[in-house]
Amino acid sequence: MPRLVVAAAIVDSLDNPTQLLCAARSYPPELAGKFELPGGKIDRDETPLQALHREIREEMNTVIRVGAQVMTEEGTWWPILQGRTMGVWLAELAPDAPAPTLNGSHSEFRWTPLDKVDTLDWIGHDLEIALAVARTCGFEPADR
Repeated sequence: MPRLVVAAAIVDSLDNPTQLLCAARSYPPELAGKFELPGGKIDRDETPLQALHREIREEMNTVIRVGAQVMTEEGTWWPILQGRTMGVWLAELAPDAPAPTLNGSHSEFRWTPLDKVDTLDWIGHDLEIALAVARTCGFEPADR
């Protein structure tokens, strides 16, 4: 059975999204500087949404409000590296939440216009997911 992980596609507004918060990995060396959506593994006895909130607190020191799930065209979670499967949800920073801060997992957080997400160097299948997020929000990157 594949290992389940979760990620947040944090946009500037769930009601009127125009930008996606992209996170550049700090490690391992082969992934350093490449972008991903923040998130991580689901711990035992945790629901996916509990894991998502915990991971964002741990990785970004902030709090999110979760919106709709973004799934593959087949209506499933996303296959990613190392045989893992990732659930992705749209999210926004919660009202009065602290600004995201770097804590070691990432070297950079970058707000990227949704029609430009394909200009970043993404990890593995994360580009496909970022493009699906952009389309879900009503944007189509120019080169696609």
